[in-house]
Order: sequence, then structure tokens, then C-alpha cells
Amino acid sequence: MSITYLEAIREAQAKALRDDPRVYIYGQDVADFGGAFKATKNLAKEFPGRVLDSPISEDAMVGSVVGAAIEGMRPIVEMQFSDFSSVAFNQIVNQAAAFYWRTNVPCPITIRMPSGGNPGSGPFHSQTLESVYAHFPGLIVMTPATVEDAYELLLEAIAIDDPVIFCEHKFLYNRVKAEKLPEPNGQTTGKARIARPGRDLTVVSYSATVHDALVAAQELSRFGIQIEVVDLRTVKPLDTETVLASVANTGRLLCVGESWPWGGVNAEVIARVANKDFICWIRLRNG
Repeated sequence: MSITYLEAIREAQAKALRDDPRVYIYGQDVADFGGAFKATKNLAKEFPGRVLDSPISEDAMVGSVVGAAIEGMRPIVEMQFSDFSSVAFNQIVNQAAAFYWRTNVPCPITIRMPSGGNPGSGPFHSQTLESVYAHFPGLIVMTPATVEDAYELLLEAIAIDDPVIFCEHKFLYNRVKAEKLPEPNGQTTGKARIARPGRDLTVVSYSATVHDALVAAQELSRFGIQIEVVDLRTVKPLDTETVLASVANTGRLLCVGESWPWGGVNAEVIARVANKDFICWIRLRNG
């Protein structure tokens, strides 16, 4: 029996609720309805009083959980779509992100953002905002591409004392599956993974486009071209060392992402590689 990306997110929330009485879920239609994508289905029954419907106000949702977090709770907020988080922008970047640095008091909130393009989503339900939130100090930004990472990273997000933007890709919800969930080790945040080893070109990607990169790499292998695919997992913190080591091995870099090209994650990766002078790395690696 396999488990989907969406089910992994639901299971991670259930485990967090079960293990820590400080955890609760807050969002529009997350209780009886189970959320817009059913990521909280049946959780209100299993954990009465801890899966709560909010008003239709993203600003109020995040403002409420910031207050709860600084008083010791560990809330999870579900945005129905990442696009709607713009309504709560002030609360996220001026309150949650900056709170620790102003007061030395942690603000451990997790904001789940269904992100990215999906058939029928339209222009107001398809945006990928990870690079926007990565710009602001104080926020951690996660972009899981696999069932295993969706589960493990969400549990880590809830446990981290900083506010976390958890970008889960809608296209992956029921399309990506795994045989079982991993045993969480609390060591995934900020560490990229080599999704496919190769020698001819490094492709750096994250979220849904990791799977596009893997398909392309498989196709090119028929022609003797071996692509190394790096899955960032989290775009903030960004694992520059793994990227540099891969580029040192292949000597070439291609960045693939769904977000806007200007000022995005791809631009940041390219800038970091250029700034670190990867040619020196190549010489060192090759003796």
C-alpha cells in the first residue's frame, strides 16, 4: 500500500498533534470540511478542539497564531492557496519574521502554503511565492518534492522555533507516492539531496520541477549524457555547499524552477555559484 504526498502531510500533522499538546491547526474550513485539499481530513474528530476553523481573513489568522506562538503554542496555519497569503503579508514579514530579533522571544509558527500550478487553478490560485518569503530575515522556507520530505520536513517545521513557510506543491498532492513514511531524524532542513548522480551537468531544482528534471535526465541518459539532479529541499536556508560540490564535479550548471525568473531562487543559486568561483572548486576536486 502506497502513501501520497497529501497523505504524508496529513500524517505529519496528526503525529505532531499526538506528540505535542502545544500544537493546533487553524485555517479556513480545516475542521469538519477537512481543508480545501483535505489535508486535515478527520483530524478534528481525532483531536477535538485543536483543529479550528478561522474567519475568512488571512490577516487575522496569522495575527492570531503569532500571539499564540509567543505565549508557548506551536500553531499550524493552512492557507487555502499560497496566493492568499499576500493578505497576511504584514503579519508574516513584519511580525512573525522579525519578532525574535526584536524581543529574543521565539515565534514558532508553521504556515502551510499550497503552491504552484495545477490544471484548472487559474491566475489567483497558482503562484509560487517561496522566493518572496525567502527574501525576509527570520523566515525558513521549505519546498519538499517527495512524499518522504513532505512528511519529515513538516515535522521539523513544527518543531523549529522560527516561523516556517511550508510550500507544498498542489500538483504533487495525489501524483507522487511512496511505499512508506520515513522515521524522522530532524536533520533534513537546510540540506539538499542528490536526487540522481551524474557527471556531465548539474541541474538544481526544488519542489515539483525536481520530477521534471529527473524525467529529462532519464531521457538524456539514452544518449550517454549523465545529469546530476540536486533537490534543494529548502530554499532558505539554501545548501550552497552541496550545489558547489556538484558543480565542481560536472563543471556545468542549469537551474530549473517554476517561479518567476527575476529575483527568484534560480537567480540566487547562480549568483552564489558565480560568487564562490566554482572554477577553483573544479581544480581542487580534480587535483
